[in-house]
Amino acid sequence: MRVLMLLLVILDPLCANAADGSLVKPETLSLWSGPAPIGDGTTEDVDVRLTLHRPAKPNGTAIVICPGGGYGGLVTGGEGHGIAEWLNGHGITGLVLEYRLPKGRSYVPLLDSQRAIRTARANAKAWNLNPRRIGIIGFSAGGHLASTAATHFDSGVSQSDDRVTQQSSRPDFAILVYPVVTMDKSTHAGSRRNLLGDQPSDEMINLFSNEKQVTAETCPTYLAHALDDRVVVPANSQAFHDALKQHSVATEYLKLPSGGHGLNGYKGPMWDAWQEQSLDWLNKLQRQRP
Repeated sequence: MRVLMLLLVILDPLCANAADGSLVKPETLSLWSGPAPIGDGTTEDVDVRLTLHRPAKPNGTAIVICPGGGYGGLVTGGEGHGIAEWLNGHGITGLVLEYRLPKGRSYVPLLDSQRAIRTARANAKAWNLNPRRIGIIGFSAGGHLASTAATHFDSGVSQSDDRVTQQSSRPDFAILVYPVVTMDKSTHAGSRRNLLGDQPSDEMINLFSNEKQVTAETCPTYLAHALDDRVVVPANSQAFHDALKQHSVATEYLKLPSGGHGLNGYKGPMWDAWQEQSLDWLNKLQRQRP
């Protein structure tokens, strides 16, 4: 009897986690099955990690998570695995992408994000996902990556022998939280330098200024930004939001009165507000577009 009681005490927290939909051990996958492309016709041998966080009761939606870090590092805690755990609590599958840092190789993060989206679609049946409900979320420089994925995509290569490559890389929706969006005047200087180098051409600045790349095919997008953010100014979110509206793409922009960059260290009422309202927006979007 004492042994049974001890087992119940040990298992009780696990049962509680299962009740809120978050009990499945995360699984770390290798994003690329072989050498990873760099974007200039060459490849490199590197292990890019994609961590799959599956809820106990998946609702069919998956979100690729792009942590921030100025394209010089990755904040995988509060902007990565912590986000996946929050999503799991709402039945959403989270995929934390530890994308390659560019070091001036501008296409490398985008190629990783595209591969992550394709991977989710290729595994939709195995992971209990709806392939038409694959989104992306990004924070700070990770928000730039997410907005790049939202504006630079393709339908896949149907003739490929690789079932991942066959899939579309277009996200079905995007959530951008205090994102870098432009590489122009309002950019975050460190992110631009790390992504494009010290002296980027006008062509590359324009290509990765994602407010200039929005079309009618860009996915619906939710944005949240603190108006007192001095690290990545809210003009980034405003520009993307305005471009989406100009192309009649569904969008919502939550202007938070305070919280700064990182919204008070991933806690407090401003942090809670974007999480609650982004989920409301997503639920409404998916009811309109089943």
